Amino acid sequence: MSADRRERSLIAALFVSGFATFSQLFDAQAILPSLARDLQVGSATAALAVSATTTGIAVSVLAWAWLSDRIGRTAVMRISLIATTVSALAAPLAPTLEVLIAMRGVTGIALGGIQAVAMALLVEVLPRHRVPAAAAVYITGNTIGGVTGRLIAGPVSELWHWRLGLLIVAALGVVACLLFFILLPRSIEERVARPTTFAASLANVGHHLSRWRTASIYVQGFLIMGSFTAVYNYLGFHLTGAPFFIPAALASLFFLVYFVGAFAARVAGELATRIPPWFVVAFGGSCVALSALPMLGSSFWVLLLGITLLTIGTFMAHPMSSTLSGMEADRGRAQSTALYQLSWLTGAALWGWFGGVLYDRFGWVGVVWMSTALALGAIGVAVSRAWVTRMGLSGEGSTA
Repeated sequence: MSADRRERSLIAALFVSGFATFSQLFDAQAILPSLARDLQVGSATAALAVSATTTGIAVSVLAWAWLSDRIGRTAVMRISLIATTVSALAAPLAPTLEVLIAMRGVTGIALGGIQAVAMALLVEVLPRHRVPAAAAVYITGNTIGGVTGRLIAGPVSELWHWRLGLLIVAALGVVACLLFFILLPRSIEERVARPTTFAASLANVGHHLSRWRTASIYVQGFLIMGSFTAVYNYLGFHLTGAPFFIPAALASLFFLVYFVGAFAARVAGELATRIPPWFVVAFGGSCVALSALPMLGSSFWVLLLGITLLTIGTFMAHPMSSTLSGMEADRGRAQSTALYQLSWLTGAALWGWFGGVLYDRFGWVGVVWMSTALALGAIGVAVSRAWVTRMGLSGEGSTA
């Protein structure tokens, strides 16, 4: 297989892995209203079905990153997808909410292998100038997977049952897993394996956390993805209530806005080859903050504008931050990309749950204002890093 063909095959395999990950990560987001009604629980409690998965990924990514240094990035991704397929098929059969949450957590742990090493693999295998565009393709796979999972699980949960919705998405994950095994080039693994001790892996973690150059990336993901996830977790509740009263099956169509986000991710990847990446991140955060006012509107179309702006901003900031987590690492790249995954997933789980507390007490306005506060914090981090990079004050070299 030629180098160009191998590169295309690798990117296609990572696209499929992103599809599998996000279809099974956020499919539960679309069934929350149905789940809450069926099990007679509040919105924050129902949202634990989403937070459990993101938490499972968050607590496992560093262990997966260490394992990938021992046995290779692609070996970890294969194990991760197999484990994900099995756990995702079992989760819809859970007899109680507690068991469902636990199974969703197990699915998250399994998914952690993909999230921990995919970006590190890209950075190690591809030429540096090709990484942002390839990363955008991987994020596009995440996006399409997230949309597909939501669009299937949401309507099916309303027309039949939320268990069936989750089961169908899990079956799609089986197909994605098989495609990944077919597409992934066999010659990649030997190039990226880096045997290391667990102590050395922990030392890399401490090193990255002590550098503002990398730590700022993790803070960015914690804030911007917390903002994004909270809004989408409770959007279904908002759309099905006053003043819209949209049927839940139709409310799931709102997730089609993700395709606009996928386009924004590609644009961000191209922009990053012309201007400093942190300027792209700062612009994305600004879009998220500006989305607050239209999201509070009582008009359907004004709300759609706000959600679209939020999605565009997030899909510009998040993929670029994820890419930077690998590119900015001066050592222990797998640990750096895993730390970014840990950060944004922790933010998604924490703020995604706390948004429900605010929603139950203050309604949609509480979620929106929390989202805006988080976005403003993310803008502050991005602007400070962009300024430091531009002025050459980081003391660690210039940012690519």
